Amino acid sequence: MKDKKIIKMESQFTSQNFIHTKNLKNIFIVVLILFVFLTGRLAFIQFVDGAYLKEKAYSQQTINQIISPKRGNIYDASGEKILACSVPVDTITINPLKFKEETDEQTLALKEKVAKGLSEIFELDYTEVLEKVNSSSQVETIIRKVEHDKVETLKTWMKENEIEVGINIDEDTKRYYPYNNVLSNVLGFCGTDNNGLVGIESTWDSTLRGTPGKIVSSKGSDQEEIPNAEETFIPAENGSDITLTIDFNIQSIVEEYLAQACTSLNPKPKNGGTAIIMNPKNGKILAMANYPDYNLNTPSTPNESLATIYDTLSTEAQNDALHTMWKNKCVADLYEPGSVFKLITASVALEEGITTPDVANDFYCNGYEQVANYQIKCWTSAHHGLSLRGALENSCNPSLMQLGKRIGVSTLYRYYRAYGLFDQTGSNLYGESNSLFTKESSVGEVELATMSFGQRLSITPLQMITAISAIANDGVLMKPTIVDKITNTDTGVVTNIEPTAVRQVLSKETADTMKDLMQSVVEDGSGYRAAISGYTVGGKTGTSEPPTGKEAEEGYVASFCGISPVEDTQVVALVCLYGVAKGQQGGVVAAPVVSQMLTKILPALNVPADVTETTNSTQLTTLPDVRNKTFAEAEKVLQANGFTVKSVTEQDKNTVTVSDQVPKPGVSLAKDSVIVLYDNTNTTRTSVTVPDLSYKSASQAINTLHALNLNVSIDGARRCCFTRSTTQFKSRRR
Repeated sequence: MKDKKIIKMESQFTSQNFIHTKNLKNIFIVVLILFVFLTGRLAFIQFVDGAYLKEKAYSQQTINQIISPKRGNIYDASGEKILACSVPVDTITINPLKFKEETDEQTLALKEKVAKGLSEIFELDYTEVLEKVNSSSQVETIIRKVEHDKVETLKTWMKENEIEVGINIDEDTKRYYPYNNVLSNVLGFCGTDNNGLVGIESTWDSTLRGTPGKIVSSKGSDQEEIPNAEETFIPAENGSDITLTIDFNIQSIVEEYLAQACTSLNPKPKNGGTAIIMNPKNGKILAMANYPDYNLNTPSTPNESLATIYDTLSTEAQNDALHTMWKNKCVADLYEPGSVFKLITASVALEEGITTPDVANDFYCNGYEQVANYQIKCWTSAHHGLSLRGALENSCNPSLMQLGKRIGVSTLYRYYRAYGLFDQTGSNLYGESNSLFTKESSVGEVELATMSFGQRLSITPLQMITAISAIANDGVLMKPTIVDKITNTDTGVVTNIEPTAVRQVLSKETADTMKDLMQSVVEDGSGYRAAISGYTVGGKTGTSEPPTGKEAEEGYVASFCGISPVEDTQVVALVCLYGVAKGQQGGVVAAPVVSQMLTKILPALNVPADVTETTNSTQLTTLPDVRNKTFAEAEKVLQANGFTVKSVTEQDKNTVTVSDQVPKPGVSLAKDSVIVLYDNTNTTRTSVTVPDLSYKSASQAINTLHALNLNVSIDGARRCCFTRSTTQFKSRRR
């Protein structure tokens, strides 16, 4: 035992046959962590990302081919004029991954050829097209809404270059407006995706657009469709057609005369004009026009008015200018209505029994009204003592201020609310604004005075004509409508938009009295230029001043609102001209425009005349043009037409020619009317002061005018018209 040696090992013993307990513990912990991580990841994928991954897998394994619905057409009231329609076009797309050849060099050459061909055919930027051709995307869109002639060119090019795959020609539709500018600010237009952007196209987009369909099929890992795989077909639901209340013929008439007014005035209105024609019985809008307008087929191209400054504007300013050009000012812009609003004040006074139409000296005008510390002037000189009828005929501001003071703020605001002046009209027109009135509790003496004659309050033209239409409709306020019916193009079911009566604002008796007063304004007052042959017309002129200091920038607003016929009103017309010069009153520049419109609109609507046309002879004859004829020849022509001729010349009638004739050619005259002929040496014309013919009988008026060598024709029991100068003898209702 003593010989045994104990060997002490200086290094730790290790073995490959077993794992040390400490290392085993570490391995277990790592495995546990990995297990927990993997379990958590699986749970996240299953419960958090499950829906997303399922959708992604579905998209990778299926082909969804969208079937675009056909957008509904928009028709005028007749159902015959298509104002907006969708025409077939094509969209060109490519599959970049299919442009592949045997070598990289050949693939590059092919892609460059494709990019060059597409950019040249469709007049696109080559670099941008090449970028799409080199894309790794499944599909790239080259151009949308391509006309068929371009598509045919592409097909020919593909055939010549033996390109059979990679370029797709997909059927599509493009919105088209057959009449370009007609009703442009009301209709609006669509974007490249066929969704409405502004106007009726926007507000009725869900009705017009329809619902897309689709074809669902399966594809393999090579992204190619699996033959004979199960296919799901979901048909598209086409958009419905919309028929408007707009009468195309009336719209054309209104746009013609509005444009003529805005371009012929000197100076021209700075901010164009608007016009609305409405049927007061049902609230249907028969025409709604803006000037200037724009071409619906090229809405991003500035109109003639904007084009003069467009290139000088910044990009942001250009965008704002285009939006202004697209705007429907009839509903989107506010204006101060001026004296047209006096009809509202007068109707409140009559309904409340505060006055009656013909109380002598009911009001007094010395040229201004003292209100608080202000002198608020009348538009012209003093009118002195006036009845309500006289106040409206003369558009006297002080008289209406006195009337407004009698009515009081609370009563006026109650009727403003009843007329719907505090609310949007509910017309469903795009971009409709609401009025601006002083808060009732803040209305003082000055605000009450100015509101009474239509200043320092702002409303839309549609709100104004809707309120006047309530007067014309026996006191019943109707909701204005622009859409008459909706037709489901798949089923043929028609949904009519029925007229909606909002409320009774005035009694029928008050409404009748107001219409009588409006007729007096046209027959005896400032609105006489709105009169037309064969029909009774009532109305009110309006000229509103801009805020102090903005005269040069904004100018005045001249307007006229007319009704016809007076007894059984079928049409209400409102014309507004924005930014006219001082002195261009509504009765001078807007009333004649309404007259021109109504002269054509009423017969177009088959409205029977309510004035019997008679003359002091059996027939009126149009005066021929005899200028530049010899006096002898001219006398012969005129005498053959039944006229009496007075020649003012000292030269030989067989050789000297007529340089001027009075009356001018084209007017309608009774037989035996006197026509005066002048040679080029006679430049002075005789002027005659026309006497006051009020309350004279027709025979008395004729004798008086004949004594002054004036031609006369009788228009029923209403008017006696004469030429050389122009005025009217009237026998009116009282």
